[in-house]
Order: sequence, then structure tokens, then C-alpha cells
Amino acid sequence: QVQLVESGGGLVQPGGSLRLSCVASGFTLDGYGIGWFRQAPGKEREGISCISSPDETTYYENSVKGRFTISRDNAKNTVYLQMDSLKPEDTAVYYCAGEAHGWCHSSLSDFGSWGQGTQVIVSA
Repeated sequence: QVQLVESGGGLVQPGGSLRLSCVASGFTLDGYGIGWFRQAPGKEREGISCISSPDETTYYENSVKGRFTISRDNAKNTVYLQMDSLKPEDTAVYYCAGEAHGWCHSSLSDFGSWGQGTQVIVSA
């Protein structure tokens, strides 16, 4: 089964950090653009970061720029999202998904192999 599996979420205080992992199952991440998305209760799913392939150009949504860092380790078939200086408004379910051309400038519908998501709660 071709799927991405997210992990690393949890409960953290404002100002804290978490590192999310996105591991590919059944295929290799190399060659795929990998995006991180999040969906808060009552809100639409939004793209927050992406890393392209093979050039590994990174992209960030304005609200996370300077606080989140995306990286990939193709040898481990994993993409990471380091989240620092977390805020309550970062609370959401976080998902990763792949874009088969290696691009990041694609619509959400072009991303596939969605995982089940990992919950991040930022609260005192």
C-alpha cells in the first residue's frame, strides 16, 4: 500500500517545539515534492510548507515562516517538519502528502498518498 505516515505530534506549551516526521510506505520519497498541510477544527485544510525534488527548494506559508523548517532525508525515506516557537493558533491535525512531479507549486488536489495525520495541540 502506497501511503505516507505522519508522527511526532503531541501537546506542547506555547513557545515550545515539536518535530514531525513523514515516512513513506510502499514507495520512495525521492523524486516527490512533499508538502505539509494542517487542518484546524472548522477550517479548511491549508498548505504550510513544501520541499521540492530534486533541488530541495523549500516553501513556507507566511504564518509559519521563520518558525518552521522542512527538510528531507531520502536515505531514510523521511521528510521532517521542525516546528519552533509554537503558538496556540498552530493547533491542528498535520498531514503530509506527495506530488509525483517533484513540484511544490501545485494545487492541493495534485498531492496524494495522504497519511492519517498527527495531532498538534499548543496550549498552556
